[in-house]
Amino acid sequence: MLQNQLLFLVDDDMDDHEIFKSALAKVDEDLTLLTATNGYEALDVLSAAATLPDYIFVDLNMPRMGGLQFLKEIKQTDTLKNIPVIIYSTSSNPGDIAKTKELGAVSFVTKPSRFSDLCSFLQSLITS
Repeated sequence: MLQNQLLFLVDDDMDDHEIFKSALAKVDEDLTLLTATNGYEALDVLSAAATLPDYIFVDLNMPRMGGLQFLKEIKQTDTLKNIPVIIYSTSSNPGDIAKTKELGAVSFVTKPSRFSDLCSFLQSLITS
């Protein structure tokens, strides 16, 4: 297992922040989570971060700067372009999946409806 991973969730739904944080704590209490509510805020957090995250999870539909635009921005930034981005959305639209992969996302995950499924996904991610 990789130790002390830093994860970053960019999502405008505060309930999703809490669920994600709870799932991480259940999987491994040494994991750290940064959060932002839109792409602009996320870019600010990343520019001020002393350590870059190991993974970025991005919702597609957010105010101000949505997931697609945020993905485009970080993939064009030398210091950020190699961070794996996982789209974490309620969408399961094949067009959304194709577009995000084309823009450089490493994975597309439809938000699980069950807490245990989210925990299982995070567990598999951090132990791979």
